Amino acid sequence: MTVYIDPPTWPGHGRLWSHLVSDVSYEELHAFAASVGCPPRAFERDHYDVPSHRYADAVRAGAVEVSSREVVVLLTKAGLRRRKGARPRQD
Repeated sequence: MTVYIDPPTWPGHGRLWSHLVSDVSYEELHAFAASVGCPPRAFERDHYDVPSHRYADAVRAGAVEVSSREVVVLLTKAGLRRRKGARPRQD
């Protein structure tokens, strides 16, 4: 299981946020997120938003640190990228 996390540089709600993603499946991502205490409401389209104070917890649990740009590349290559405003997939 490999999940990835970018640095907490995304501002929102008075704090900074990271993005937690998988390059394998959403099931893998959901399982990892649950194991580090991310609530389901933190999932947005193709990633979990992780507050900066939980970043180190995710890394200690095995999330691989990557750049924000690499998060997009990983999601796109895996076919898991869900762009904002895009039509829902018909699986």
